[in-house]
This record gives sequence, C-alpha cells and structure tokens, in this order.
Amino acid sequence: MGLAVMHVMAGVLVDTDGQVLLAQRPPGKHLAGMWEFPGGKLEPGERPAAGLARELREELGVEIALDRATPLVRVRWNYGERDLLLDAWQVAAWRGTPRSVEGQALQWCWPSEIAPAVLAPADREILKTLPSGRPVRQ
Repeated sequence: MGLAVMHVMAGVLVDTDGQVLLAQRPPGKHLAGMWEFPGGKLEPGERPAAGLARELREELGVEIALDRATPLVRVRWNYGERDLLLDAWQVAAWRGTPRSVEGQALQWCWPSEIAPAVLAPADREILKTLPSGRPVRQ
C-alpha cells in the first residue's frame, strides 16, 4: 500500500525587481538547513489558494492578493519516508512586509543566483520554472 500524499503549498513571492523570497528549513525539521519557497501543508478540505494564503500569513505575516496568485508548477516528489505533491504558486502582490514569524532565516534572491544544491530537492524543480535573467538597472 502506498503512502498518503502530503499536499504542500509553496509561494513564490516575486518583488518588483524580480527577486524571490526563500526561507530556511529550521533545525529539527525534515531537510533542516536547506532553503525552500515558503509555505506548508494543505489542511484536509482546504482549497489550494486558501491554504497558500493561510500558510504565508502564519509563516511570513503577509496577506497575499489572491487575484495576483497564480499556479506555477506542481511537483510530485518522494523523499523515501514521505510522498509529496508540491503545489507552487507565483505571488505578485501582498500586504505587509514578509518577516520571519516562525524564526526561520529569510532571504531575497535573484533566481539566476540561487544554487540548486542549497534548495530542498523538490524546490529545485520550482527554480527551473523561473526566469533566469537578472534585470539590468538603469
């Protein structure tokens, strides 16, 4: 019998310069120390957009604009002990300044400057979907 699939929402917050926000997995958690796009587990019966909004509120203290959040990629991943569906959405607008509500490190990065090896393996698939260029400042 197969493992139950854990549906996880990930928010790819993109600022006006094209940088994305990464969060570091805290000590004691699965894949501790690796970086990921912020988010978390969908609750039973919860719609993906609502789950993404709840997770980003809990983790970053922001309210996302649901009309500016769009599905980006869904990644099926197996970590051995867990089977994951990582549902990544691009978020272009939110209220509030993202901050570390749960104590995790945060950093804004240009997608082209993120080394895939620092990301949790499933999040590397999200990175592949992002534009690789860096805007030239005038």
